[in-house]
Amino acid sequence: MQNVKIIEKLLKDELSATETYQDALEKFKVTGGQFMSNSIMPILKSHKAAVASLEAQIVKMGGLPQKGTGAWGSWAKLVLDGASLLGKQSTIKVLLEGEKNGQGDYEDALKDTTLSAEVRALIETKLLPAQHDHIRSLDRVLDATPA
Repeated sequence: MQNVKIIEKLLKDELSATETYQDALEKFKVTGGQFMSNSIMPILKSHKAAVASLEAQIVKMGGLPQKGTGAWGSWAKLVLDGASLLGKQSTIKVLLEGEKNGQGDYEDALKDTTLSAEVRALIETKLLPAQHDHIRSLDRVLDATPA
């Protein structure tokens, strides 16, 4: 049952990421940020795939995946809204910070010795490498974004 709790926390993070990226995409569409939209769309798709993978693991373990992010999602939206008022760079920095937090959560999950081999493999081969890719992508976007 411990593995389910770990996966549920990771799922909540991924659900929050998808909500945050969808919100960011809407903001970039309004402000004419085609480059930004094109840059973060693949990251959104990756987070959606992570949601599907984590939900499948929870179901496989006999659990019922949650659908919402609750207060965490509301907090992420509030932070993104505040950052978007300050500009595109601030928005990207908030997304980047979220990715780094997600990376830390995956690394923490891997420290749990009760984690099943299947979940460990999912994190090591798919989810954590995706976080690293997201961070590199957002770093490039941040470098290309005028202050």
